[in-house]
Amino acid sequence: MSSISLPRVATPAAAGTTWRDRLRRVADAAVTPLDLDDVLDVFAPLRAGAPLRGRIVEVRPETAHSATIVLEPGKDWRGHQPGQYVRVGVEVDGIRLWRTYSLTHGPRRDGYISITVKAIPGGVVSGHLVHRARVGQVVQLDQAQGDFVLPPQTWTTPEPAKLLMVTGGSGITPVVGMLRNLFNRATPVRADIVLLHSALTHDDVIFGRELREYAERGLITLIERHTDVDGMLAVTELEQLVPDLVERTTYACGPAGLLDALEEFCAAAGLPLHVERFRPPVLSGLEDAEGGTVAFADGTVVDAGGTTPILDAGEAAGVLMPSGCRMGVCFGCVVPMTAGAVRDLRNGALTIAVPGETGPGGIPIQTCVSAAAGDCTIDVGG
Repeated sequence: MSSISLPRVATPAAAGTTWRDRLRRVADAAVTPLDLDDVLDVFAPLRAGAPLRGRIVEVRPETAHSATIVLEPGKDWRGHQPGQYVRVGVEVDGIRLWRTYSLTHGPRRDGYISITVKAIPGGVVSGHLVHRARVGQVVQLDQAQGDFVLPPQTWTTPEPAKLLMVTGGSGITPVVGMLRNLFNRATPVRADIVLLHSALTHDDVIFGRELREYAERGLITLIERHTDVDGMLAVTELEQLVPDLVERTTYACGPAGLLDALEEFCAAAGLPLHVERFRPPVLSGLEDAEGGTVAFADGTVVDAGGTTPILDAGEAAGVLMPSGCRMGVCFGCVVPMTAGAVRDLRNGALTIAVPGETGPGGIPIQTCVSAAAGDCTIDVGG
């Protein structure tokens, strides 16, 4: 009986697949129930194409309550401009929490980046980074953001620009990043900078030794104010402390009260001012705004003032709250409100959720810039 041999026809790969796709499926099958990314996250967390991360390579104390965290960023880190900030995600007790910190490093051949953190009372993330972070720990990162930067033309004019830097406490962090990028190079950039810095005590000045060295080298004029001896810095002292104030452009970062006073002073005098805030300003006139109770899904109920962000009220009561920049920019704190009313602290706008009229999922609100405007119910914490 004769037989007929048919030619072998190669079976084409599924439409749109490549050898990389097929190799990936084989690798995923080999590590099931995990997938390949789970394995790579352990052995190569900083690889290109992975979620952006950083590995801690150094934890350097600055003061008794602050430390610089040096990080090796992932391959996809795009760099930054001096004065910008980065969002950092940290695992604390098995929970990922996000905070925002200024980048404080100068030029580095190793490509590392750094943030400097001040531990605040009750600060879960800041306390962890300052007192418990360890070399080798991996944290999550976002790309650098922010517009608190020096314009490029500042240093290309025939005469050096005249600047005044006004900083308080940890508000020195974005400014020291600027200074390091100007001065930590073979030929320091020529500048005319007055730095007016306020801290609680002489020993509480973050980067104190470095700033004083810059002053000794003639790179800056440093004016230190220590609250325990000199009292609180008042903007009415500026003209006395900086006689050529009207000739300078001011950059400022520090406590909200200082920045509010500076903005009012410079606006009245017609002086240029650039401000970096760690918290958004509260709309004037809300000081006496009525608050209310905030009820969370886990049964926690707290009394919150009319200018207290719901994020702060929840965290103070031990409720796990998603968060990010804490400035109303990143939307990492958005949760649903199912009943009640909140007020946006930036513009006074009211958001109201009425049971039976509002959808079952509630209305999304940003808890870092929203305060109770009466009793409200927040669907987080369950």
